[in-house]
Amino acid sequence: MEIILILLVLALLALGLLLYRQFRKTNANPLDLVSLIQTNHQLMGDKLQQQERMLRETLQKQEHTATTSIGRLNERLAVISSAQKNISDLAGQIGTLQNVLDNKQARGLFGEFQLENLVKSALPPDSYAMQHTLSNGRRVDCLIRFPNPPGPTAVDSKFPLESYRALTAATTEETRKPLVRTFSADIVRHLEAIAERYIIPGETAESALMFVPSETIFAEIHAHHEAVVKKGHQLRVYIVSPSTLWATLNTIRAILKDIRMQEQAGIIQTEVAEMVKDTERLDQRIASLERSYNQMAEDFRKIRISTDKIIRRATNIDSVEIKNPKDSA
Repeated sequence: MEIILILLVLALLALGLLLYRQFRKTNANPLDLVSLIQTNHQLMGDKLQQQERMLRETLQKQEHTATTSIGRLNERLAVISSAQKNISDLAGQIGTLQNVLDNKQARGLFGEFQLENLVKSALPPDSYAMQHTLSNGRRVDCLIRFPNPPGPTAVDSKFPLESYRALTAATTEETRKPLVRTFSADIVRHLEAIAERYIIPGETAESALMFVPSETIFAEIHAHHEAVVKKGHQLRVYIVSPSTLWATLNTIRAILKDIRMQEQAGIIQTEVAEMVKDTERLDQRIASLERSYNQMAEDFRKIRISTDKIIRRATNIDSVEIKNPKDSA
């Protein structure tokens, strides 16, 4: 604002100098020059006030805009601060999860917990059993009570994380080859253990499921270890991930629902048959009652005839004049 005022003063001085030179050339009346200077001074004052007013309004608008921007900036900083806190919390949770995954026993519990949540969210409580003990003394993570066929199906959780991490950390083909064999051997060992422990003829289904609680490990097995997948098919142990198990459980739920509807339909058919029999017995009893009613009506008609005859005889007797013996003498 000070710069503008200085520029206006300089412009005023330049204008005055110009007028003075013009006055000396034209030899005008000094009073006219004074009047002209006053007029120009008034105009310059008005211009100056107008510029001051415009500058003041501009500064007020800029101040309002700056205040609004600062407010928005503070809101965004608050959001960023909250996001940073969430990221810090998430980092702590990830660290905790990493500690869980690093511990083999805790990792097994994590897989069992994930399996239990999937089964609970997809199937009714009476269609599965967690940590079920079979007749051979083995305890399976989950036994799905599927009707025959195929029968109760065992689901066991396996989490081959160490060999998978070593495999993914390999940087050259030479170091990767032995790690591929190690990873495949770990998976095959799990498949054979499940087939041996949890497939019991006459008690369970002829097949079982191996639950791998990691989509990346599941994808690695099916993408680069075809021999392992075929081995599972030979052993009748099928590898599933959280997403594929979810789809399988929903299919099982639909089948169980259909089976229960068929069972209910059988119960309804039995009840309808019994109701038909009850209706037939009721019809027979109504017919018997109708015959009894008709016989009763006939009996009432005969009784009515007899009473009518008795009434007529009594009337005739009442109309007969009994003569006195003295009158006849």
